[in-house]
Amino acid sequence: MRKLLFSFLATILISKASAQTDVNMGIIPAPVSITKTAGNFTLGNNVLILATPSGQAVASTLKQFLATKGVTAKLVSAKTPLTANQKAIVLRNDADQKLPNEGYQISIKANRIILDGRNAGLFYALQSFMQMFPASKTNAAYSIPNVEINDYPRFSYRGLHLDVGRHFFPLSFIKKYLDVMAAYKLNNFHWHLTEDQGWRLEIKKYPKLTEVGGSRNGTIIGNYPGSGGTDNEVYKGYYTQEEAKEIVAYAAARYINVIPEIELPGHSSAAIAAYPELSCFPDRDTYVAANAPWSGSRTGKQVQQTWGVFDDIFVPSENTFNFLQNVLDEVLAIFPSKYIHIGGDEAPKKYWKESAFCQQLIKEKGLKDEHELQSYFIQRIEKYLNGKGRSIIGWDEILEGGLAPNATVMSWRGEKGGIEAAQQNHDVLMTPSTNGLYFDHKQSIAEDEPLTIGRNGKGFAHYSKVYNYDPVPAVLTDEQKKYIKGVQANLWTEYIETPSKAEYMIFPRVYALAEIAWTPLEKKDFKNFSEERLPLHLAKLDQTATNFWVPVPFGQPDATVNGENYVVDLKVPVNGAKIYYTLDGYRPSENAAEYTAPIKINVPAGQKKVLKTIVITPSGKRSIVSQSIFNNGAADVK
Repeated sequence: MRKLLFSFLATILISKASAQTDVNMGIIPAPVSITKTAGNFTLGNNVLILATPSGQAVASTLKQFLATKGVTAKLVSAKTPLTANQKAIVLRNDADQKLPNEGYQISIKANRIILDGRNAGLFYALQSFMQMFPASKTNAAYSIPNVEINDYPRFSYRGLHLDVGRHFFPLSFIKKYLDVMAAYKLNNFHWHLTEDQGWRLEIKKYPKLTEVGGSRNGTIIGNYPGSGGTDNEVYKGYYTQEEAKEIVAYAAARYINVIPEIELPGHSSAAIAAYPELSCFPDRDTYVAANAPWSGSRTGKQVQQTWGVFDDIFVPSENTFNFLQNVLDEVLAIFPSKYIHIGGDEAPKKYWKESAFCQQLIKEKGLKDEHELQSYFIQRIEKYLNGKGRSIIGWDEILEGGLAPNATVMSWRGEKGGIEAAQQNHDVLMTPSTNGLYFDHKQSIAEDEPLTIGRNGKGFAHYSKVYNYDPVPAVLTDEQKKYIKGVQANLWTEYIETPSKAEYMIFPRVYALAEIAWTPLEKKDFKNFSEERLPLHLAKLDQTATNFWVPVPFGQPDATVNGENYVVDLKVPVNGAKIYYTLDGYRPSENAAEYTAPIKINVPAGQKKVLKTIVITPSGKRSIVSQSIFNNGAADVK
């Protein structure tokens, strides 16, 4: 008991000390180095912002930000002379190229704030400066501690994915998604545009891709494989090429590259429904998933209404390759990205095995089997894109049958594919579903969680799991580790029907993603992240029209604890939130006891007590109900 109480007291002291002097200035992702010096910069009205022509966009954003804080700023030329005592914010573009790519420095002294960055670095310097800006004034002005910050990314590729094939999202949400990415220094938006359940990008040469492929006649009810039926409601939507270009431009202004994904050879039911000749068997029904029964009507080719993997895939004919090349030509005209994602995952070989054409093609090309036929398919597409000055990314299944010569592998089925690709000297992007980077997975195993792709406790991905992941496998040699170019999290939307639910699924995990993508391993500090910076950022988020998953209280045991006397010291996971609790077995709400001080719990011999808590934020958002069991010899501790 004395040891337990001492531990709680130590936690209180550590938390208070950390809150008084946050070593990371509230910034996510944590910078490479921060050196604080004595004194403060006092920011009032009429501050000058000096910027070169190339820094005007950042300067304008800074001016707008200061205006929201009640500060009037004036934009002037970088050549404007300043007196020693004149307050000014100076924006620089690392003219001497001394900083690493995307790196930045922030220098705050008595009368000067200097933001200096290389390429995107100046933009990132502004993001960090806005994060560290004081929440309130002191004596009618903002007091900003004098500090020197030096920062640059660990990985060049820092990605976030969004699937719009299963469920379609409006441009307004896509832009909000990009704003989140920019604020946390993520620089690659992986836009999953085609699927079995919907083709979402206008292709002018093939209008039926969106007229037919962009609409399905129903959506599965409940969790896959569901009840055997759908809601029988038409679901449709697609982006025009002008809308896609609008997103590309919006992203570019925030130093984000947009990577389109056009799935092949599998996950192509929507395209085949529009153009059945792309199938090995144009007249064959495609109502059956490869791994689940389907009791719907047999209506020939269709845009799929349920989830899963479907047997029908593109036939590797010259007609198909001409089709795909024409599609890709229009894709390339929209997206300037060096990378084009071509999928390559979950491609069943059943139709290829049954097709006389495919079997003859295997013999003609001297291929061993259908896996090598897939490799042939991928290499044909890669060669075409390489000829256009682009490179392909594929899911780790593209390793099967032989890797295309210049392909980058996105490792999603654990790390095995990424390790194998790095050992073959291929670039790798880590996004393993087993390490928390599938944001469609549950954030807890509580019954309060909404419907997600994981069932029976499977697919659990708390933000701590994301934070503790190192994208560079230790098994690789130092030379092989150089091929790990970055990390990405994925948001698949089978069970994410609305922007609000998408927000619920990415926050707060996107903060952890940002830190593992940017911050050096030696600078990561989960306690500082989760107990100091995360509550601050979630409190700011709570003031906006944004949904998010509310963490449970810090300090609450997540397993059964054995003993007689306990002191439970809790801390809110969102600044300004309140914790309510019960010890009587009932679910807590705002009508339960409010937590205001450490809870003393005495458990008589042979009995148990159950502590249940809920966090409610100032805007009314609620956490799951979390419970701890304190047992003193009771037989039943469930």
